[in-house]
Amino acid sequence: MSLFQNIVIMALLIIGAGFLSLTEIALAGARKVKLKILAETGDDRAQKVLDLQENSADFFAASQIGLNAVAILGGILGEGAFRPYFLSLVSGFYTGPWADTISFSLSFTLVTSLFILFADLMPKRLAMIAPEKIAVAVINPIQIFIIVCKPLAWFINMIANLLFRLFKVNTTRDDNITFDDISAVMDAGAQAGVLQKQEHHFIENVFELEERNVPSSMTTRENVVFFTLKESEESIRQKLAEYPYSKFLVCNNNIDDVIGYVDSKDILVRILNNQSLLQLNENTIRNVLTIPDTLTLSELLDRFRSTKEKFAVVINEYALVVGVITLSDIMITVMGDWVTPIEEEQQIIKRDNNSWLIDGSTPIEDLKHALALDEMPEEENYETLAGFMMYKLRKIPRPADTVIFDAYKFEVVDVDHFKIDQLLVTRLLERSEPETDQSEATE
Repeated sequence: MSLFQNIVIMALLIIGAGFLSLTEIALAGARKVKLKILAETGDDRAQKVLDLQENSADFFAASQIGLNAVAILGGILGEGAFRPYFLSLVSGFYTGPWADTISFSLSFTLVTSLFILFADLMPKRLAMIAPEKIAVAVINPIQIFIIVCKPLAWFINMIANLLFRLFKVNTTRDDNITFDDISAVMDAGAQAGVLQKQEHHFIENVFELEERNVPSSMTTRENVVFFTLKESEESIRQKLAEYPYSKFLVCNNNIDDVIGYVDSKDILVRILNNQSLLQLNENTIRNVLTIPDTLTLSELLDRFRSTKEKFAVVINEYALVVGVITLSDIMITVMGDWVTPIEEEQQIIKRDNNSWLIDGSTPIEDLKHALALDEMPEEENYETLAGFMMYKLRKIPRPADTVIFDAYKFEVVDVDHFKIDQLLVTRLLERSEPETDQSEATE
């Protein structure tokens, strides 16, 4: 054959091998979620790709048969087609015993390079760019190719299956999507600009509802405003004016003796109707939902949904009230500043790029978001920043006590009756040790 004919044959072989390489990567890399969306829009080819992915053994066997056959044939034909021309070229400046070997090496290098570049590397890189689109486009011709190779593919798959069983290899594909998978997709979407930063934050918070316990979002015991059965009318009016809450606990004598709760709307109706508020009674007091402090926020959402309530009292294992929580508190956990009342004092105040003034009652999850920390040390032992300081210092903190973790210095600024009110958190620009804890208590 002439040089032109050899070149045409080699080009056809390279195109065939390139098509198989393109198809193999596209069908393997096509994401099921996108294919299902295409199938739901009426594209039958997308459904064929899904079916092929479910039973891919025949396809991969046929693909390997085609790729190896073409590669071997290309090597045989290429070596015989191009070696005489390279031999003539080499003979022009070298006629020794190594001339034939040199021409063979040049011919082999040329054919191998052409197959690597045009039949392997470029097709696979193209397939990775848009695997779903390419998979849908090539599914019909590749099904014909699979039928042609079916007999030999069946024989090869039979041997492969026997070997898998012999070595007890599980060949079932696990398509379960984990939280890490979803998180990785969200991170990729945020980096690509598909998800806005705030949207990414919302989605992360929704998934954290399964991990965050109720105490991380509740109003703590010392901040709960409640009425007693003998509360004076003047005191009730004053609390309604001072605290713009929609619901108030009603207790007998102290906060641990809970009777129920009242809705501020019911009290306002009595005020508008000029009715006395001297005594709270069963007409205004409602039964309150009581929950343990071990519930997660996700479990509490289910409890709110089943009871049709939006307000709950949180108790600990000793039946003591540790706080109250509402549906709005959960929404604030998810939405953050978007639903936090403007007049409400912020728990985290950014002073500059390297320092924050943070309330001691700030939940650890909110702290990690603000400081871009993946985890805190042994965080299962505490819920708030104040708890973190007490856990690390192993004592009741005092002003100027500090803890250094990761690249941050946590310093106690204000303590009120053993309660840590505020801390100054500073990013350390230079650190001599990877992690140190220290306490500098003022006597």
